[in-house]
Amino acid sequence: MNLELFYNRWQQLNDWLLQHQGFWQPAPFMEAEPEWTLQYPELACMVADWSDAHCNALDDAPAELAKLVSWHLPALGMYEDLVSLPELSRPEAEVEEVTLPEVRAVDMPGRKRLQSGALTAAVQPLRQSVLDWCCGKGHLSRTLAPHCPERVEGYEWNAGLVRDGNRLAARFGDPVSLHCQDVMAENLALPANAHGVALHACGELHRQLIRRGSQAGMARLSISPCCYHLGGVSRYRPMSVRAAGYPGVLTVSRNDIRLAVRETVTAPARVREQTRRVSQWRLGFDGLQRHLRGCNEYLPVPPHPSRLVHGDFEAFCRWAAEEKQLTVPPDTDFNHWSAFGARRLKQVRRHELLRHIFRRPLELWIVLDYAVFLEEQGYRVRLGEFCARSLTPRNLLIDATKKGAH
Repeated sequence: MNLELFYNRWQQLNDWLLQHQGFWQPAPFMEAEPEWTLQYPELACMVADWSDAHCNALDDAPAELAKLVSWHLPALGMYEDLVSLPELSRPEAEVEEVTLPEVRAVDMPGRKRLQSGALTAAVQPLRQSVLDWCCGKGHLSRTLAPHCPERVEGYEWNAGLVRDGNRLAARFGDPVSLHCQDVMAENLALPANAHGVALHACGELHRQLIRRGSQAGMARLSISPCCYHLGGVSRYRPMSVRAAGYPGVLTVSRNDIRLAVRETVTAPARVREQTRRVSQWRLGFDGLQRHLRGCNEYLPVPPHPSRLVHGDFEAFCRWAAEEKQLTVPPDTDFNHWSAFGARRLKQVRRHELLRHIFRRPLELWIVLDYAVFLEEQGYRVRLGEFCARSLTPRNLLIDATKKGAH
C-alpha cells in the first residue's frame, strides 16, 4: 500500500533531518560559528581546508559530499538511500517525439521547452481533458495539446500572458484555451473529470491545486512543485493528517524550507562576480555593524539600489549604515572590514556547502507529505523524477490518479 510506504519514508526523513537540524537550520551568513563547528572541530577543519575548486565540484555532487562528511557524521552515509526515487522519465526518443519543435516554440526558453516535453512524456497517456495550472503563456498547454483527447484549458492570473498565449495557440492552430483566473480565489470551481497539470507552480499555488483538486475529486493530478517557501504562513505545517500528527514532526519556518530550492544557477561571469562582490560587502558591513553596536548579532540590511554595484565597499557601508541609522566614525578602516568580508565569504561558502547536503532530503520531506495527503484523499500516487537534474533541479513529479477514475 503506497500510503504506508510514503508515510514510512517521510517519517525516516523527518527523523534524520531532525537529528541533523543543527547542520542545516542555522544560516551561515548570519552565524559565523554555528554550534556544529564547536561540537565537531575536525569536521570544521576539514571543510575549512577545501579549495574553491573542490567546493564547486562537491556542490554538484551531493552524494559524494555526504560520503566525505560521513567520516565524521556516520548517519550521512544514508544519504543516497534517503533521496533515491524511481525514474518516471521516458526514453529520449519518446521525449523528443512529444517535445514542441523549436520552430513552434515561440517566446519559449530552451530549458522550458525541454522540461515541458519531458513532463508531457512522463504523464502519457492522457485520458482526460487537461487543465494547465498557472499556465503562463501556455507553453506546457501547447506541448500537451496534441496528446490530449480534448481541448486543453489553462488558468493564469496575468491577463497579458493569457492574451499572448491565446495568440500563439491561434497562430499555430493548437487546441488550447487560456483563461484569466486567480487560482487562489475562494469561489474557484474545478471540474471533477479533468486532469490538473502544473509544471513549477510555486509554493501555495501548487499546494492549492493539491488541496482544491483533491477536494473536487479531479480524476488526475500531475504536479512538479517548485519554490516551496513562497506563500503560506511563517511556520510550515505538513498537509497530510498522518505527518501533521506525528509526535516528532519537524518544525520549520518558511525561510528554512527555502533551503530546498537553493541551487547553483548558471549565470554570466559578470553577474556571478557582482553577486560575489556584494556578498563580500554585506559580510564586511556585518562585521563593522557588530563592532559599532557592540553587539554580536546579525542585522538584516534591505536590498541595495542597483547603482551601488558600480561603486565601492565604502559607499556600500555608508548606504547600509544610513539605512540602519548607524554612525560610521571618520577614522573607520574600510580596508580592514573589506578583508574581513572576504574571509567571512570564504567561510560562508564552506558552511553553506555542508548545508546543501540537506537540500534534497528537505525537498523530499515536503513532497512525500504531499503524496501521503493525496493517498489519504483516495488517490494512487506515483512519485519520482521526470527528467535529469541537469535539465532542472526541480525534477520531481507527483502523479496522482483518483481510485476508480478511467
